[in-house]
Amino acid sequence: MLSTLEVATVVIVGLMVGVEFSVAFVMNRVIDALPEDSAQQAHAHGGRMLGAVMPVWYVGSLVLVAVWAVMGRHDPDPGTGLLVTAAALLVLSVIMSLLLLVPINNRNKTWTPENRPADWREQLARWARYHYGRLALIAAAFTLLAVARG
Repeated sequence: MLSTLEVATVVIVGLMVGVEFSVAFVMNRVIDALPEDSAQQAHAHGGRMLGAVMPVWYVGSLVLVAVWAVMGRHDPDPGTGLLVTAAALLVLSVIMSLLLLVPINNRNKTWTPENRPADWREQLARWARYHYGRLALIAAAFTLLAVARG
């Protein structure tokens, strides 16, 4: 059972990293190349869509890592330290999301071409910078999980 949990956790966290990588390095660049109104509307739609899914994915990933660590705590393998570190990185990513990214996203998902603030591009650029930091945290957590599974 532990082996199945380990594989599922690595796959689920890995997919999350892939989605967030795609947002950072593919989708945002595609959206930013659209005409201004279309770009802003696409960012708002993406914020609504991913804003509904990603919290469950982040918290679910953290729960899976915690369950893996608890179930494998008597295993002589030194992977427990890697799991604890990965969990800590995922906790930091959730805190970072709540404090830095979610407030911007909550504003962004309500904007339309008629009501968006003058600095909407600057706010989205700040969100993107924070997103790069969060992506680094979850990518590091994924790497630790893959090594722990190894």
